[in-house]
Amino acid sequence: MKANMGSTDRGLRLFVAAILVGLFFSSVLTGALGIVALVVATVLTLTTLIGFCPLYTLLGINTRSPLAKR
Repeated sequence: MKANMGSTDRGLRLFVAAILVGLFFSSVLTGALGIVALVVATVLTLTTLIGFCPLYTLLGINTRSPLAKR
């Protein structure tokens, strides 16, 4: 599993995850939509922490700088 996410990508994912969690806990997103938002936020956070996105591999996307340390 080779890292394929750059720092900007990771920052945006974490930002979106925080917004989704905030909307859930402020009761803006409730019910099934709220649960889906929490699942998406969890996936975004996990992929951010490990620096690898399986979907990027399938689509051939790599946002990591070639100069970044491996």
